[in-house]
Amino acid sequence: MIPEPAPNVRQLLAFYLEAGVDCALTEGPVDRLTEPDTAAAPIAVRETAPPRPVREMPAAMPAVPRSEIAPEAAIALAREAARTAPTLEALRTLLESFEGCALRNTATRLVFADGNPQARIMFVGEAPGRDEDIEGLPFVGRSGKLLDRMIAAIGLDRSKAYIANVIPWRPPGNRTPTPQETQICLPFIQRQIELVNPDILVTLGNPSTQTLLSTRDGIMKTRGRWFDYDTGTRTIRAMATFHPAYLLRSPSYKRMSWQDLRTIAKALEQSGSPSS
Repeated sequence: MIPEPAPNVRQLLAFYLEAGVDCALTEGPVDRLTEPDTAAAPIAVRETAPPRPVREMPAAMPAVPRSEIAPEAAIALAREAARTAPTLEALRTLLESFEGCALRNTATRLVFADGNPQARIMFVGEAPGRDEDIEGLPFVGRSGKLLDRMIAAIGLDRSKAYIANVIPWRPPGNRTPTPQETQICLPFIQRQIELVNPDILVTLGNPSTQTLLSTRDGIMKTRGRWFDYDTGTRTIRAMATFHPAYLLRSPSYKRMSWQDLRTIAKALEQSGSPSS
C-alpha cells in the first residue's frame, strides 16, 4: 500500500480550526506519541553531613475552581436571579456577574442577544460558536449569515426580529452543553422570552426545541408544528425549525425550512404587521 502523504501546516491548521481548537495550551508543541526517555543512570551521592531540619512549608494555595456552586444550588440561584430581573438590561447585568455556570470562565464574552427587543418574533438557538464568542453577538458566523437570508426571505431582518440562545456562553471547543449547564442557563432564557414577549417564538434546532418546548421528539417530528409556550403570564405561539448550521451540512432540508418560514410569515400577517 502507498502511504498517504503527511498533511502540511495549512491542512493541519484547517483541521484544528474545524475541530474547534482555537488556542494553544503551551508555547511549544508537545509530541505525546514518542516513547519516554529511558531513565538516566543514577549518580553516586557523596556522603555528607545530615541535612538541617527543614521547616514545614505551608501548602500551596489551591487553584480557584471554575464554579464552587453545586449544580442544584446554581439552578436555584439562577431561578431566583432571573425572576428578579425587571428589564432585559437588568437581566444582562445579572448574567455578566452570575458565577453559577462554569462556562463563563472559559468564554471570551457573554453572548446575550441581537436585534429588536420590541420585535414580534424571537429566534432562539442552542449556544454561541467561535465567531459569536469573539463578537459577543448571536448568529454572526456562517450559520448566522444563512439565518439572515432565511428571515429576509419572509421580509424580516435583525431590526424586526430578536435573536438569542439558550446558553449565553460558548462551550469550549464548541462542545455540546451538558444537561446541567442547560438547566442552569434555562431560567435566564425563559425570563428573556418573557421580557421580550414576542407573538411568535421560533426554536432553531433540536436542543433549543426540546429545552424550551418540553418535548423529547426529534426535530423531524417537531418542525413545522405549532406549540404553546407558557411564560406564566401569557401563552405564546411557538414553532420549531432546523438550525441554520444543520442546513449548511444538509442543504436538502432547506425546502422544509422554507415551508416552516412561510407558515410563520402567514401567522404574522394574520395577527398584524411583521415588525413592531
